[in-house]
Amino acid sequence: MPRVKRGNKRLHKRKKLLSLAKGYRGTKSKLYRSAKESVERGLNFAYTGRKLKKRSFRRLWIVRINAACRLNDIKYSQFMHGLKLAEIELDRKVLADIAVKHPETFATLAGQAKDAIGKQVTA
Repeated sequence: MPRVKRGNKRLHKRKKLLSLAKGYRGTKSKLYRSAKESVERGLNFAYTGRKLKKRSFRRLWIVRINAACRLNDIKYSQFMHGLKLAEIELDRKVLADIAVKHPETFATLAGQAKDAIGKQVTA
């Protein structure tokens, strides 16, 4: 069985990692060991950032919906409860978009939510 030398594989692996470290300052973009540490750290931050991005957008959407709800004299929690009772299945992203771009449509949604809550109380 022939002996396997890892020259090309090693070179390609290092080249790929150094290309990921492009733009880093000084040693971190030039030397393999430092670049490896920096890239791993950067990828960890990127992974965490993708999770945080989802959280922060959801918070933003809730703030926007709440502001639009207050303009229509209903609380956010009551509005969401009313939508569930009225069987209107819109997610927060769409509701926030409607609240910002089409306030009159949002007002009709708020009215439907209020009606659904009113029907539940009387029933």
